[in-house]
Amino acid sequence: MPNSSSMTQFLLLALADRRELQLLHFWLFLAISLAALLANGLILSAVACDHHLHTPMGFFLLNLSLTDLGCICTTVPKAMHNSLWDTTTISYTGCAAQLFFFLFFITAEFYLLTIMCYDRYVAICKPLHYGTLLGSRACAHMAAAAWATAFLNALLHTANTFSLPLCQGNALGQFFCEIPPILKLSCSHSGYLREIWLIVVSCSLAFGCFVFIVFSYVQIFRVVLRIPSQQGRHKAFSTCLPHLAMVSLFISTGLFTYLKPPSISSPSLDLALSVLYLVVPPTLNPLIYSRRNQEIKDALRKIITGCFSEAINSPSSACYGHN
Repeated sequence: MPNSSSMTQFLLLALADRRELQLLHFWLFLAISLAALLANGLILSAVACDHHLHTPMGFFLLNLSLTDLGCICTTVPKAMHNSLWDTTTISYTGCAAQLFFFLFFITAEFYLLTIMCYDRYVAICKPLHYGTLLGSRACAHMAAAAWATAFLNALLHTANTFSLPLCQGNALGQFFCEIPPILKLSCSHSGYLREIWLIVVSCSLAFGCFVFIVFSYVQIFRVVLRIPSQQGRHKAFSTCLPHLAMVSLFISTGLFTYLKPPSISSPSLDLALSVLYLVVPPTLNPLIYSRRNQEIKDALRKIITGCFSEAINSPSSACYGHN
């Protein structure tokens, strides 16, 4: 059996055995990637170009779109490449880099979702203190803390995981590099336990954030239920419930992936869970967070109509000069 010092590549999970299904997966991932890139790109452009969106929520939404783009670009292109060219290999260093950036962006996204929940809590439950609690400096500090914590988390997990001696082959059983499949290849009991403890600590922090999110939404719903207008209550619930549903999907599938017992693990289950917390949220987040935000809708409409009108009148200067 190869060990980590002599291993040069890993074998990723093939999404399908038949060539026709491999190509189908390629086109499916391509469509999802383009949708995520377009949606998040539009959100980035809207927030950057429209001064009406230079708000705390707009700032956090910009950061969230960056993490969404990072999540998609870190894992999906390699899966598309393998499906298109009928291969399953990834280099040892490529796997380490993919794991690091995957953990970096997915952790940053989770903390940013928690901060955005806090933003909604203050805006609805403590509106008189909103300017004080969420000033520009406070927002910058919270975003920087989210990115810095994500970097540290990714660095610790990646360094520890790839310091383990591997002697159980090189087949990961997943379509991208992730910690649980790599741990299955380890033959170091102490190193394995060390990484398990790191995972437990990370998951405990994630669960603590989830409890905070649930508590915040309970307080938000208590305030919303006191709104006398039925239309106002409906608007608030239709805005908050999709946010809570997406956060719950993201957290529950991620925690289950890392904490589920090995006895119920299977390639098909791991694949389904990975798609649910890795591919679905980055694609749907722009839709969910802009669906009930009229300022974002107006900014996106301005960008799209501006691009089309400039393309018709002056193709060489399309998409410029509209704020």
